[in-house]
Amino acid sequence: MEYRRLGASGLLVSEISYGNWLTHGSGGNSGECVRAALDAGVNLFHTAAAWGQGAAEEALAEGLAGTPRGDLVLSTGVFWPEGPGANQRGLSRKHLHSSIHGSLRRLGTDHIDLYQLLSFDYQTPLEETFLALADLVRQGKILYVGTAEWTAEQIQRGAVLAAELRVPLVSNQPHYSMLWRVPESQVMPVAERTGIGQLASVSLAQGVLTGKYGGGHVPADSRAAGDPWAKGAVTPLLHADLLDRVELLRGVAEHAGLTMAQLAIAWTLQNRGVSSVVVGASAPEQVVENTKASGMVLDLDVLTQIDQLLGTFVQTDPRLTFAPPQYR
Repeated sequence: MEYRRLGASGLLVSEISYGNWLTHGSGGNSGECVRAALDAGVNLFHTAAAWGQGAAEEALAEGLAGTPRGDLVLSTGVFWPEGPGANQRGLSRKHLHSSIHGSLRRLGTDHIDLYQLLSFDYQTPLEETFLALADLVRQGKILYVGTAEWTAEQIQRGAVLAAELRVPLVSNQPHYSMLWRVPESQVMPVAERTGIGQLASVSLAQGVLTGKYGGGHVPADSRAAGDPWAKGAVTPLLHADLLDRVELLRGVAEHAGLTMAQLAIAWTLQNRGVSSVVVGASAPEQVVENTKASGMVLDLDVLTQIDQLLGTFVQTDPRLTFAPPQYR
């Protein structure tokens, strides 16, 4: 495993990080996947308070039990509803206060290394959010702050407030893959200028870029055959023309000595603005395969072939930053 600095901070994170959005508590493999990630050198682990109504944080804590806290970079996030109450969602001072304490309790720790704002809150003044974050930083409950799926303009506004209030804003987590290159034109340049690194997520396009859905086949253990949340995330991608194009990448991967999943992750890591690629897994074997993409360098011929084969299926429009997922 190789490591990169998270934005302009001094924090080193593994090139591959582990997230449990759709896979927390799925069968008996959750803890095994976490342990496989640790064995592979992963030090950055992502979860969120709202995922599984707290079950994701609890599952991650269980998988990490016994690992020295200093070896870990724990990331959790806030925004999505955590209960029926009117103030149990968003980025208000009240919700940040209640959410962070719930996360600390479920994760069994006294601080969060990276606290992510999982969406932009149009209902709460940004100043209120960052003042609350500044308090949490001073209290030692969070060390760094990140955003997720924010537009370039939103990141710029956040960076100005972060500088004024001494909040270490160091990351943004966009959807970014061979197919979904929406952050490249606006988000990534602004982030680079403000010292913010990218934590690229959904880089396997919900598993489509692994080639598992070739010929329209839906494996019984795949997300497309899973619960409604998982199925809804991948179904928009399962159309014949796109799957045929993805299948053509198999030869490119084999020529490079990689699996298709490793090719997709390695492609994402070629972007210098990416600090880490966030991957999930339903089996420890997937974790082992994915982490082997760390340190891989793709030559220009490989990158050119990928562009040519995917062609018009690549999405680049920056207006889709916070749009409903279609090619993610």
